[in-house]
Amino acid sequence: MAFDPASLRYDANGLIPAIAQDHVSGEVLMVAWMNAAAVTQTLETGRVTYWSRSRQSFWIKGESSGHVQKLVELRVDCDRDCLLLLVDQTGPACHTNRRSCFYTAVRAGEEVEILRPL
Repeated sequence: MAFDPASLRYDANGLIPAIAQDHVSGEVLMVAWMNAAAVTQTLETGRVTYWSRSRQSFWIKGESSGHVQKLVELRVDCDRDCLLLLVDQTGPACHTNRRSCFYTAVRAGEEVEILRPL
């Protein structure tokens, strides 16, 4: 059965959350948003393309930084309202120059930085 991006359940703004995960380590790298065109472009090019809500434009991961995300596999959750992108990440995924955007843990009620910039 062929995959159709229109079959996904987008929010009222036409967006769907996309979780980027390292395809080898399983580490969650970041969460961003995609629209149907970004999903299509990602599948066609193999370069992960998101929709920037702040800029209202497409954002190809690594286009300016060189920290590219190459799509290994796209997975759809059971409700079809969230995507999991298994990626090959070059360099840091976070704009703060960390491997993952999830660099703050809450431990014993305190925020603890668990990843330093690369």
